[in-house]
Amino acid sequence: MIHPLPSSCERAILEQFLKAEAMALWAVRSAQVQEVPPAVLQFLRRHEEEEAEHLKQFELLLGTSSHGKSALPRMPSQWRVLAVHLYGYETLGLEFARLLVGLRSDLTSILEDEEVHVGFFEDEVRTILARSGSVADGARQAAQAWRKRLPRTVDRYLHDESLAPFRDDLRRHILDAIDRRFLAVGLLIGEVA
Repeated sequence: MIHPLPSSCERAILEQFLKAEAMALWAVRSAQVQEVPPAVLQFLRRHEEEEAEHLKQFELLLGTSSHGKSALPRMPSQWRVLAVHLYGYETLGLEFARLLVGLRSDLTSILEDEEVHVGFFEDEVRTILARSGSVADGARQAAQAWRKRLPRTVDRYLHDESLAPFRDDLRRHILDAIDRRFLAVGLLIGEVA
């Protein structure tokens, strides 16, 4: 467990959350054009609305706007891979939401939304893994590939100088929390480097 960060870190965490919400909004929009189960598409539409609301809220808090994109990011077309990516990024978002609420208890609703998003994709991943065979193997391979890129992503999120005294502990905490979730759901087997 990471102790709450000092108020000097608030702006850095808010800025990173703004970037994360912008990325999540675009990823969710991109995922909607992929071939996904009908219940997932319905969830993604609602999820997009929530992410857009969060984005506006953070833009107001920071007095800035997120960068607009003209093209949707490329997302995996196979549902088993796409589900892992969305689950991974939502899990990362959840860890930053926890840091955020430690600084701003008035933003608890953001944490609650992130918990719902993670829970949804965790259930979807479990459904995929329950099929076993090549579908489950493909999901696990996607998780391993995503996990290999995660440290660089976390490092980018923690780059602000106000986070420097806490960076190593935060990095380890976030990576460990995500590893625990991936191991518990069955995406990763054994130790993660």
